[in-house]
Amino acid sequence: MKSIWAVVPAAGSGRRVGGEIPKQYREIAGAPLMEHTLQALLRSADIRGVVVALDPSDRRADSIASLADVRVQTTPGGGERADSVLAGLDALHDRASDGDWVLVHDAARPCLGFDALSALINQVRLLGEGAILAEPVADTLKQVSSEGRISGTLERGGVWRAQTPQLFPLSRLREALMRCLAQGVQVTDEAMAMEWAGEPVHVVEGPSSNIKVTVESDLLFAELLLKKREAGTL
Repeated sequence: MKSIWAVVPAAGSGRRVGGEIPKQYREIAGAPLMEHTLQALLRSADIRGVVVALDPSDRRADSIASLADVRVQTTPGGGERADSVLAGLDALHDRASDGDWVLVHDAARPCLGFDALSALINQVRLLGEGAILAEPVADTLKQVSSEGRISGTLERGGVWRAQTPQLFPLSRLREALMRCLAQGVQVTDEAMAMEWAGEPVHVVEGPSSNIKVTVESDLLFAELLLKKREAGTL
């Protein structure tokens, strides 16, 4: 592994959270959500640079102080997550070298801890293959019909809930995403694209605190976690 870059897809509107302001700009713990996300990445000396894919019509980015960091650049994102990630990879294409890796992280995961990020990077260096942060599923899983009726209970052994960051060889991830988009494969994360391309993907256990803000209540929980970390009680 040579250099590690990061891509943050942040072109979405966050409709499930609600409100007039996209969730990445909602203020929690004294700063916009995405500011916490970028700071979590920039704390790592292993990350050479970060590309943030934004909505081309976005006029709120000036509220994100970390976008002025010399290691950060922006690029126009796309309509779907995969489009924005690919836009970020394209922006790195001329800067990155053969053998460089890329770490993709959700803009709406502001509580990424330094230890979890370091564990992912260290494990990938050890394996020489891609990996993601993930959490084993602890709840009982139910198969439910479109009418809301339970049709069965699923075996939860070996089932993990994917998180981000997800870390892969930059050129191979770019090629996998390009092929998926060209063939109409709907991918929901980068690991899925790499799986589809036949690439190995490992999991590194991530903490439950590495939540993705999806609904309004997640904002309150994320703020609580960030304040606990700042106070040294997490």
